[in-house]
Amino acid sequence: MTQTFTENDLIRFIYKETDEQESKLITEALWGDSCLRAEYGELCLLQQTLDGVMQSPRQASIDRIMDFSKSLDLPPMLN
Repeated sequence: MTQTFTENDLIRFIYKETDEQESKLITEALWGDSCLRAEYGELCLLQQTLDGVMQSPRQASIDRIMDFSKSLDLPPMLN
């Protein structure tokens, strides 16, 4: 039986969010399917591009969010 993998499966694989068995199945599928391999390559390139432009938020933005959160005067969360 041939396993079909979705774009979401490949993204989870790239970000190491698949378990060992699923990772093995995806790796095997990549070896045997040139279309899947091409899609995987595109997703890897996209990940590298996105990782290159990701920036941490400015401290001023974080402060505004925290101030807003405090202004809501919500009760503390229970654990």
